Amino acid sequence: MAGRKGRQEVLESVYSVIALVFILVACVELCDAATVVDVYRLIQYDISGVPYGSRLSNLNHHASSFPFSPGTDLSRTVFVINFRDLNLTSIQEYITEKRQLGGLLLLLPQKFSPSNKEVAEEGGQTHEQEQTRGLLIELEQLLIGANIPYPVYFAFEDDKIDAVLDDIKRNDALGQPATATTGGYKFVVSTPEPKKLASSTLTNIQGWLPGLKAAGDTNQLPTIAIVASYDTFGAAPALSVGSDSNGSGAVALLEIARLFSRLYSNPKTRGKYNLLFGLTSGGPYNYNGTQKWLRSLDQRLRESIDYAICLNSIGSLDSELWMHVSKPPENAFIKQLYEGFSDVAADLGVKVGVKHKKINISNSRVAWEHEQFSRARITAATLSELSVAPGLLKSFGGLHDQRPLVNPAAVVRSIKLVAESLAELEEHTAEVNVQHELLDGMFTFYDSTKSQLNIYQVASVTFDLLLSLVLGSYLILLFCFLVITTRGLDDLIGLFRRPPSRKMKSG
Repeated sequence: MAGRKGRQEVLESVYSVIALVFILVACVELCDAATVVDVYRLIQYDISGVPYGSRLSNLNHHASSFPFSPGTDLSRTVFVINFRDLNLTSIQEYITEKRQLGGLLLLLPQKFSPSNKEVAEEGGQTHEQEQTRGLLIELEQLLIGANIPYPVYFAFEDDKIDAVLDDIKRNDALGQPATATTGGYKFVVSTPEPKKLASSTLTNIQGWLPGLKAAGDTNQLPTIAIVASYDTFGAAPALSVGSDSNGSGAVALLEIARLFSRLYSNPKTRGKYNLLFGLTSGGPYNYNGTQKWLRSLDQRLRESIDYAICLNSIGSLDSELWMHVSKPPENAFIKQLYEGFSDVAADLGVKVGVKHKKINISNSRVAWEHEQFSRARITAATLSELSVAPGLLKSFGGLHDQRPLVNPAAVVRSIKLVAESLAELEEHTAEVNVQHELLDGMFTFYDSTKSQLNIYQVASVTFDLLLSLVLGSYLILLFCFLVITTRGLDDLIGLFRRPPSRKMKSG
């Protein structure tokens, strides 16, 4: 009995040693985490059921850098690209030819981070800055307009991620790209698969300043509307702040409302016009919020609007301002509005041009916000630094549209232009209303826009096997030594002997 009990204790010790070996082997790959990085996923959306953007979010592959050898199988590789090394043609080929990647990580310069609080310089952007911005716009439009069947993420350069990328490039240059066999860096993003968002809500905010009627006047006062759309659309929803398009327009509207609020709080300085302010949603989506807001207005109020001024992308000093209209410039109201802007612009040293674009009522595409007013038979114009209307889902606050691109002096200039033009016609806001509507069902969006990327430095399979063999050999030798010193050599040999079988007694 004592022998059997001793043998059982020894066997239990063997099992413990084996379990310890497996635990150590399992921890080899996971014990060396290099860094954790915030990453932002490429937008995922559908238009009338047609899929666009990045369709996956989970990532668990080894990393490789650009460039890579032709014919290389990258289906289980995360392709890491520093924006400075970007070859747009190669990326376009991979996307258009639908080549398979394990994932794509694009490292952007810190100056495009929303946390960058720098402001634009008076002299404008350098040629190099313009080239960088133009390349980022091209990249963004390429990614937004494609159906990409693997995860695509953006991150910003910093010392940690730069060190990892340098190490990856060094290994690739030595002909040792990261694989399960060779080891290297593994990029892991663990997040639930993207889910469709419920119908997006459009929130419009309306302010109202009533004008002053003359004594005995029973007629309804005319109304001037000042409007700006504030929604954005870009390659990475979590990074689309839209500093110029259309943060500059929204800021200008709020400041104009504040100035006239003070003016209208005193009956002696209150104008003979009602002022209607509208911060509208859904700008990238054919100004769907503006359309719904106009439909919700009381008919008498809508009919009292003499004209509307829409503010869009006015944060640059590098270009003249344009007044975009749907009615011919010869129209009396358009002519009056343009002359008012031109006179004030001359005093401010600003040039204002006029662009006429006739709208097609049968076409659902709305290029400028004022076109929604024109469709409702209201005279309107859009004031913008842009000479040409952006395309659908283009130039609405993408990755390139960050704070350093907006010049505060340009916004102040536009505020003065609009405010003084209104003051020449002869604001404490008496009434503010918030309206919630649903975005029309043409667009569908998905969640999982921001995650954390875990970067692990992992050993090769060969190293894992060698380490496992060394650990196993060491533990076996240690176990044999302990058995011999405590129980003797006979007990150790007895572990490997087959126990004698019991013979059944015959009846």
